[in-house]
Formats: sequence, structure tokens, C-alpha cells
Amino acid sequence: MKKGVVILQKFISIPTIESGLYMFGGHQHTVNGGWSFFEQKHQVFEVMIVIDGYQLTEIRDHDSMILGPGDGIIIAPGTLHTNSNMSKAAPMTYMCLHFDFEDIQLRSQIISLISNQLIPASSQLAKASQKMLNGIIKLCRNKSLSSDFSIQVEIEILLLKYLKQVNSLIKEKYSHNSSLPFSNKEAQISRDLVIAIENRVNNDDEKPSFNFSDLCKELGISSGYGHRVFKKVYGTTPLHFIDREKYKKAQRLLEYSGNSIEEVAYMVGAANVSIFSKQFKKWSGYSPSEYRKQIIKKRSVRSKNQTGYFE
Repeated sequence: MKKGVVILQKFISIPTIESGLYMFGGHQHTVNGGWSFFEQKHQVFEVMIVIDGYQLTEIRDHDSMILGPGDGIIIAPGTLHTNSNMSKAAPMTYMCLHFDFEDIQLRSQIISLISNQLIPASSQLAKASQKMLNGIIKLCRNKSLSSDFSIQVEIEILLLKYLKQVNSLIKEKYSHNSSLPFSNKEAQISRDLVIAIENRVNNDDEKPSFNFSDLCKELGISSGYGHRVFKKVYGTTPLHFIDREKYKKAQRLLEYSGNSIEEVAYMVGAANVSIFSKQFKKWSGYSPSEYRKQIIKKRSVRSKNQTGYFE
């Protein structure tokens, strides 16, 4: 080997991944004739599949839909909707799951292209949705095991596989993006806003307290236009997205840092610890101190002598 010759070693980079899977309120339910559920909305997705009977789904400012056996629907975040049994006498059975995840591009595509519309039973999307829900229901039949770590991982795997399949189906059907209801310019502005929000929330060198209009001003757009475009592209408001980012940061700090709750409150831009505690409980259902205790409890492991701890 000649002197001075540098041999480049092969380097394969592993991407940073933050899936942020979140799911709640999933169930299979057989309801009586005449059943209906009051108008509601969630800040997450809801996927529903009818197993038996017929369901009337009414979405604010949309045409009503009748879902029969095998039909489904993915309801977008922030969508006001009601569901009811079409029959006054016969029972109806359905499955549903509320879920969310971090990939903002796929979220945008689901909201823009396939949400809030009837998914026919014969379609690949309906079949994939039913397979995923059936798998989760099967894993949850034994209530004593449903909180087991291995079962929870299996549930997450089923949802991830489903999202991968949804992504593939969207790519197959909308390969040229001709049906997207926003322009390339609007998509770029929204992406710039996402990056700006993530930088402000996660960069400790930045002032933790900020507002959306400041970011719009930096990008040379009005806050009204920025709000409209962001909602159009991502299906959620910028304020809700900022809240999500702050919640994620608060979770990380409570889980992995030694910061006090007062310090965490400051680092996510809360005016004071009382406001932070109320907001965190609204996000998670726990106060910050309760959440931290839950995390410590989950990291504790039982061995034969009841000792052990995961760092």
C-alpha cells in the first residue's frame, strides 16, 4: 500500500426515527337497534369497520354515508361526526381504533386523499383495516394479558404494518400527486413552518416561549395565511401541532432528564408550573409527577428476588 493513500471505509447511516405511535379507545362493540353516539371530534385519526348490520355516519359539511358489512372509514383529526345504527330493531357490530403517529407527510396524505369517505368492503384498504383491527382485538381478548409488554409490542407492530400498507396503497393510487388539494408552494410553506416549530421547541438555545405569528413573520407570511395553509396541508392547526411538540419534549424531559418539574415547565415555554401541570394532565391524563412515577414503575423489573432496575 502506498504511503499517504487513505482507504475510505464503507459507512452506512441509520436514519433518526421517531414513530410516536399513540392509540386509545379501540374496541369491538355490538349495539342495539336505535343506537347512536353524540357528535364528537378527536385530534387523532379514527378507523372504523362495520362487521354486521348497517351504520349511518354523518360528517359535518359532508354527505351522509351508510356503511355495510366490511365497509370502513378513516375519520380525520378534528372532524365533527356522529355514528348510529341504521336499524331501529336489529343489532349492529363494529370495530374502531383511535390512533396517531409522527410522520407528518403520511398524515397529510391520509387526511387529503382517503379520509372522511366510505371505504368499500371490496377495496384493499378496507381489507387491510379489518385485518389490522381483527388482529388487535384477538390480542386483547384476554384482559389479564392486554397490558403485557409483549402484547403491546405486537399491537404496535400490527398498527405499523397497517400504516406501511396504507402508505403503499396511497403511492399506487396517487403516484403523480395530481389529486392533492394543495399546491407545491403551499406544501413547502407548511413544511418550513413545521421545521421552524420543531427547531423552536427542541432547540434549547432558543427562547422556549414563542407564538405562531413570530414564525410566520420570519418566513415573510401573515399568520392568517400560515394558519390556513398549515391546516390545509396537514389537517390540523399549527397550535395543536405546537402543543404536540411541546408534549413530546415534556415527556422526554420527565422520562430521561433529572430536571425538576419547574425546570421542565420553563423548558417547554409554560408561563408557570401550575399552567404546565394542568396542560400536561390534559395531554396525558396524568400530572407531571404522576407521569414520572409511572415511567419509573415501568422501568422497574421483577427478578426472582424482586430486584432489578433498567436504566
